[in-house]
Amino acid sequence: MIPIKTDEEIKIMRENGKILASIMNKLKEKVEPGITTLQLDRLAQSLVLKYGGKSSFKNYEGFPTGLCASINEQIVHGVPSERILREKDILSLDLGFFKDGFHSDMAITIGIGEIDSEANRLIKAAKKALKRGIKKAKIGKTFGDISNTIQRFIESQGFIIIKNLCGHGIGRDLHEDPQILNYGKRHAGLEIKKNMVFCLEPMLAMTGDGEIKKSKDGFGFETVNGSLSTHFEHTVAITEKGVEILTILE
Repeated sequence: MIPIKTDEEIKIMRENGKILASIMNKLKEKVEPGITTLQLDRLAQSLVLKYGGKSSFKNYEGFPTGLCASINEQIVHGVPSERILREKDILSLDLGFFKDGFHSDMAITIGIGEIDSEANRLIKAAKKALKRGIKKAKIGKTFGDISNTIQRFIESQGFIIIKNLCGHGIGRDLHEDPQILNYGKRHAGLEIKKNMVFCLEPMLAMTGDGEIKKSKDGFGFETVNGSLSTHFEHTVAITEKGVEILTILE
């Protein structure tokens, strides 16, 4: 069953989302060759505390850090470490923020220094796929409409959909119903209704068949063939006026 939020609950999530977007912007400013992902995690956790919140991810199912930092072939849930970011790497940052009883969730992918043109195109494709999926999130549409829109755009760009990972509902729990695939059929699935809140998160690989495996850290997932991958995510709310991106600064 998909939880329907009250207007007051969405107001709380809206405030949390703005804070999360602000934190992510501050992290993005610090990303450069020579920094480690563990340094980024320390900054993320200090900012979360500064804003009076808690990390949604730390200790979630044993996850050891507050920030997910996934490099190159890692898709999601990479554990920050002393690994140094180098020119031409691509880095996906995923962070959850919990305050006043509710979670918000957001992810971005960043090129480190000068990256090659195909890696840059991969990042842009993931970002555009998310934008197109969000536009389909309307009262009366279905989750299949969102999934199909994301799928068609990714495939039109010649990239690979990571089918074993998906978006999700969010609220009092970090992961709520429904699961939202990045592929599917139009008009299929549950109908989207007012005051639903959920996370859309396209995950793409440059080449291969989309097969994934666990990373050596025991938490991350990465492409089996070592292909570069990208990940973007927003928390969105469905209102009478349309879809509202909660994890964005005005």
